[in-house]
Amino acid sequence: MAVRFARFAPVSTSPISPSLLPDVAQDAAALARPLDWVGMDRIALPVRIADADGGSIQVAASVDVAVDLCDAGARGIHMSRLYLRLQQAFASETITPAGLRRVLQGFVESQQGLSTGARLTLRYDHLLQRAALASAHSGWKRYPVTIEASLREGHLRLALSLSVEYSSTCPASAALSRQLNAARFADEFAAARPLSTEVVRDWLASERGLAATPHAQRSRAEVRVELRQSFDELPVAALVDALEAALATPVQTAVKREDEQAFAELNAANLMFCEDAARRVAAVLSADPRVERFDARVAHFESLHPHDAVARVSGHNPG
Repeated sequence: MAVRFARFAPVSTSPISPSLLPDVAQDAAALARPLDWVGMDRIALPVRIADADGGSIQVAASVDVAVDLCDAGARGIHMSRLYLRLQQAFASETITPAGLRRVLQGFVESQQGLSTGARLTLRYDHLLQRAALASAHSGWKRYPVTIEASLREGHLRLALSLSVEYSSTCPASAALSRQLNAARFADEFAAARPLSTEVVRDWLASERGLAATPHAQRSRAEVRVELRQSFDELPVAALVDALEAALATPVQTAVKREDEQAFAELNAANLMFCEDAARRVAAVLSADPRVERFDARVAHFESLHPHDAVARVSGHNPG
């Protein structure tokens, strides 16, 4: 038996004016009290950041935005206004401290008296091109960056977090390896015979000339700095350069044999416990006039142990 379905004509409705739409957020709060922060996390957004040539490039970012709800009786904030203002905030302007201040002030003003402060957290990957150590090649490295900005009573606070990866060769393991290398040399040349520079050089270059090698591992330095307001820049590339120069053994991009040999030489000249690396990082940050205070963590992802070696250091730079 055929089943017949009734056909219904679409109901035509005329658009309702936005001013007539219900807004339950305007209702009084059931349990009245102010809230520290209200907003949205992980908003996808393209942003413009400064590049090495003095211009800007667009990158994909994830952004958290929030305002305080200081009106204890208000049920909620105007969340869509935050979202729409954020979409317009960094469309054509490179991110700067002055620009962040304007954006945060706009967030507060959009709430029409409900809020007195605003905050923003922006995460993206900063790409920097790095030259090889010895060859004529180069490649790109990615540095995870987080920018934190907050505005309270007209006072802007800015923090910048980033991490760099480097190689760390254990000083203790190097000393133990040198002892074994020396012992093998003594054993093989114990018999009285004339030794020349060429004989010793050839032996050292042979497989017998290396009885042991020190262990090394990829390592990471994570830093968070609170910036002074006297600098109208976000010194991402400058901090990366300074940290990598201090650690001396940043992980490489393009690597030919001559680059690998140069990297091995750098590691031998920069043997580091995690404590040594932490002090190198602290020396850089404590000498930077843009930094008001800093927190740093270095982790050596041990090849000898199944756990990591970690050191933390913090400091406050006098103004």
